[in-house]
Amino acid sequence: MAPRRSGVYVEAMTNTPISPFRRRQGLRQRRFRAIPVRTLVPNLITLLALCAGLTAIRLATEGKLEWALGAIVFAAVLDGLDGRVARLLKGTSRFGAELDSLADFVNFGVAPGLTLYFWSLHELKSAGWIAAMIFAIAAGLRLARFNVMIDDPNRPAWAANFFVGMPAPAGAITVLLPVYMHFLGVPQLAIIPPVTFVYTLAIAFLMVSRLPVCSGKKLGTRVPPDLVLLVFVGIVLFFAVLISYPWEVLSIGTVLYLASLPFGFLSYREYARREAGARPVDTVEPGASPDRPPSVVPFEAGAGDSERPTRH
Repeated sequence: MAPRRSGVYVEAMTNTPISPFRRRQGLRQRRFRAIPVRTLVPNLITLLALCAGLTAIRLATEGKLEWALGAIVFAAVLDGLDGRVARLLKGTSRFGAELDSLADFVNFGVAPGLTLYFWSLHELKSAGWIAAMIFAIAAGLRLARFNVMIDDPNRPAWAANFFVGMPAPAGAITVLLPVYMHFLGVPQLAIIPPVTFVYTLAIAFLMVSRLPVCSGKKLGTRVPPDLVLLVFVGIVLFFAVLISYPWEVLSIGTVLYLASLPFGFLSYREYARREAGARPVDTVEPGASPDRPPSVVPFEAGAGDSERPTRH
């Protein structure tokens, strides 16, 4: 009788509505769709950039500043590739966009700040650490603001040509200018740490400011057939010079980039003035000015970024 009672008990448990053994009729087991390889490649590039940023932090703590700077520059190069590869392969995804933002915070916020601290800012003790933290926080705030501004419906089409504030990769490369100058042979004077302190805060301010900065996203999307070979030669030549004379190239590039910021601001004002002039008189909002209409909000096309919301 015992086996029969056991069978009745199991059958009763199976037919219970809340039984974990009961198979619901009409419901199929959920199956995950296979992920195309083309969507994995951009994420792998982003993860490789993140590995470079984390390695830069380790090298900075060990005092190997030259290698740390190389890792940060390598991460910046990869950051410029992942979005373009994603769009080329049509492998954009929201997951990739969020992963890219997190990687940018580590690569271009934490790693440069710690590098500056271990190089010179530590001589200012708490003040130097505050400057390093402010720079990292500014990078995080800028990325968060970028994510919030993605779905702005009022942005004009031409605003995609501009970043809002200095982008995180450019901020990371630019803020390390004092270290480049050190490797070029500039004497390590007592005034260097205070100057680095002020310079770090200035770059952090440019990152969180609303200064329109030319994005350059529209450049290089198409190359005329007769210039393909010249482009190949130019890219190879640039990287050859960068590897042979890294500190000279990075220093000159940083100075030229800082000098170009006013031109981006003037270009943005010109776009805004044209849009204000093209509006019908009866649709101009109260308080609008030719320089900046109230409905025009600077919008960035991408972070180190690439175009979103699909992917950086």
